[in-house]
Amino acid sequence: MASKPAAADGVEAQRQLDAFLSRYAPDVRALGEAAIAKMRERLPGAVQLVYDNYNALVVGFGSSERASDAAFSIALYPKWVRLFFLNGAALPDPKKLLEGSGKGVRSIKLESADDLDKPVVRALIKAALREQPIPATGGRLVVRSISAKQRPRR
Repeated sequence: MASKPAAADGVEAQRQLDAFLSRYAPDVRALGEAAIAKMRERLPGAVQLVYDNYNALVVGFGSSERASDAAFSIALYPKWVRLFFLNGAALPDPKKLLEGSGKGVRSIKLESADDLDKPVVRALIKAALREQPIPATGGRLVVRSISAKQRPRR
């Protein structure tokens, strides 16, 4: 069962996120931190929703505190990091980069944070933002849930 953390200011929320990240192997943590930093730079107005779930640590990027308003998420698993497009099934993907077969969500496994700078990935991000715009300002970090039971992070 997930617990809802008490409301925290941005500094406390960042401390919590740092603590969640610290449980990962150094290479996964470094990739996750770099990917989150690039997304923050690209989407400074995004509300970042943190979910420390059973399977993964997820940081969603959206226009509000509603999970349904998120366009993207960075998810850290014990051995890899993925960029999720929450409406990815509807995106044009001529290079067939997006993986997944569900009704909506698609993802890309990140080998490096520089993958986020590849023209094809930037085009997917731009297309996703046309469908789910994120404001240019007003971003903040919110820890939404922490799962009491979790798989090992390493």
